Amino acid sequence: MAVNDDASISPVSEAARFRVNVHLVLARVVVRDSNGHVVGNLHKEDFEIFDNGKLQVISNFDSEHVAQPPLATTVAAAPDSSSPAIKPQFPQRYVAYLFDDIHLKFGDMAMVRNAAHKMIDALPPTDRAAVFSTSGQTNLDFTDDRAKLNQTLDKLMPRPISGDLSPCPPMTFYQADLIVNKRDRQALETGIVDYLACSGLPQAAVSTAEPVVEGKASEVLSIGEHESRLSLLVLKDAVRRIVAVPGQRNLVLISPGFLTPDLEYDNNELIDRALRAQVVINSLDARGLYVPTVAADASQPGPVEAPNLKNLRLTESFAAAGHTLMDTQEASADADVLSVLANGTGGTFIQNTNDLEGGLKRVLQPPEYYYILGFTPQSLKTDGKFHTIKVRLKTGQKYDLQARRGYYAPKKAEDPAEEAKREVEDEVLSSEELHDLPVALHTQFFKASDDSAKLTVMARIDVKRLHYKRADDRSQNDLTVVTAVFDRNGNMIQANEKLVQMRWKSETLQTKLASGITLKSSFDVKPGRYMVRVVTRDTEQQLMSAENGAVEIP
Repeated sequence: MAVNDDASISPVSEAARFRVNVHLVLARVVVRDSNGHVVGNLHKEDFEIFDNGKLQVISNFDSEHVAQPPLATTVAAAPDSSSPAIKPQFPQRYVAYLFDDIHLKFGDMAMVRNAAHKMIDALPPTDRAAVFSTSGQTNLDFTDDRAKLNQTLDKLMPRPISGDLSPCPPMTFYQADLIVNKRDRQALETGIVDYLACSGLPQAAVSTAEPVVEGKASEVLSIGEHESRLSLLVLKDAVRRIVAVPGQRNLVLISPGFLTPDLEYDNNELIDRALRAQVVINSLDARGLYVPTVAADASQPGPVEAPNLKNLRLTESFAAAGHTLMDTQEASADADVLSVLANGTGGTFIQNTNDLEGGLKRVLQPPEYYYILGFTPQSLKTDGKFHTIKVRLKTGQKYDLQARRGYYAPKKAEDPAEEAKREVEDEVLSSEELHDLPVALHTQFFKASDDSAKLTVMARIDVKRLHYKRADDRSQNDLTVVTAVFDRNGNMIQANEKLVQMRWKSETLQTKLASGITLKSSFDVKPGRYMVRVVTRDTEQQLMSAENGAVEIP
């Protein structure tokens, strides 16, 4: 809404909607010495970062300590409020457990579920936990209710999207990808041997087996790609969900891993979103100590004649060797996505261990220190191509550096309006205060009944102290104001956005706005403790203010 002269201010509220872009490239770096100890005394001048081998200017740098003090902000209560100013005592850490029930097998699910039960039983009072699943059929939002969390864990079970495929020949997603996308002859021949064995067809049927195996590979590939896309989509949703809580944000992906052919750009967007929102993705390979299986007995070769196919090495021993090789390669390829997500966000990746409880404990003890490096690529083309990132230290010391492997260039030009939206979103979902703009926060409430109340959040803005541009004989500036309310678990209940387009005459600005302007947002809530947060951004100087408060409604 445009505000002209001293007209009443009644901007229309709407739910805040934001988008993410990749204008600034970020890398979270963990530095360890030769003994594995985290190094926390480095500075911007100690680092170099390269984009496709070219040295970049580090424009953004931050050194972070994982431990975060509890939020303690006092709210100036309105005169008619029935509660005094209080300090919010909200959780310090949020942990979202995401179980990949699409890919987990029954035995692995049972083992990791038992380990998760022990973590929930030991949940600290300063933590909140959530349980999500890639199938979307077992979910529980952030809470400190251990009984509900354990009940949700008990409901977890494997939920593959297998369809009604024939079991003959047996085939994995990895083998199907090799046959269809890589045109791997050995993988195809292994499938032919499996088909002849399980179908009971005579040796002379070799010539007709190849199209059958290729058709099965196409079906398995289609289902596997769908499962991977769904898993990544749910993972993105989990990141969006955990972004909406203040404090330390940890996501634990519990999975046997999965292939992501042609989904690397999606992985990059996920990592970038997590970095901007300060979400650490940890991953636990739920297969435990993994040993590839041998599909056939190599000691019992059974040659199969192939009169219609030249140079076809069809024997059961050959198929056994092919399965062993593919199993080994698949185990590494499946785990790669878990490693990329963890390393790219500063998290921990645990694999090849049967101590799943110990693994979960380790991922919940992140590195004590990490560094955020940011740079703006020069003359970056919007071609969607991959750029390698290399981070190193100028000191020459033999430290181990953990950072993302690279990033993908955007596929389209950036929109400044979307970038502004993203900046506001990041601040709304942060817990830190900013005071670049003159904003004061007040709250009041009215109880309509024993179980309902109206909470009003007021933001008073000293508009005389803002910077304006002169146009059309008026002082012009726009303000975006977002008001958000969080419950005691840090879950966002609602967020309202107001856009105030100010077009003041000189006389109005100088003589009639001494007390500033006040924007009100009202929320229907139940009695309880709430945290409120108001974030303001102006267009002219692109400055921001973020104010915290708390209110308890008896």
